[in-house]
Amino acid sequence: MNIETASEQDLDRILQLQKKAFHGQAAIYNDFTLPSLTQTLDDVKKEFQFKAIYKVELDGTIIASVRCFVKDRTLHIEKLIVHPDLQNRGIGTTIMHEIEKRYSAVVDRYELSTGHKSARNLHIYHKLGYREMRQERLNDNCNLIVMEKRLDNTNPAEG
Repeated sequence: MNIETASEQDLDRILQLQKKAFHGQAAIYNDFTLPSLTQTLDDVKKEFQFKAIYKVELDGTIIASVRCFVKDRTLHIEKLIVHPDLQNRGIGTTIMHEIEKRYSAVVDRYELSTGHKSARNLHIYHKLGYREMRQERLNDNCNLIVMEKRLDNTNPAEG
């Protein structure tokens, strides 16, 4: 699997994939106003100015994507998306391993978030070594679980 840096010309296709991928999450929360579904192309273009956006293509079709940025030696990982028809095949896990590897020399930790009812996402992130730091209220239907993984695999809560 080849994970490439997305170009500005890819953003519309990535946004369409994002909406398709997050539709399942919206169904879990019975909330089709989640930010990932209401985001516009202009919003994604603004993100493109300060975030790295990666893509995975299969036969010329974007099947997966992730966004990230570094701040204070932390890699913030956002919107890991895989085409719904291709989920549960290890694509997201492979992307996470590759992104962590690419940034391991410049960060001390990784951070991401997912919804509190997103059992599959939580399972994958726990399996990858992420631990819950805190919860943040997104709206009446969803709390975000903010998770971290330290490069030395220590958890500050464990002391």
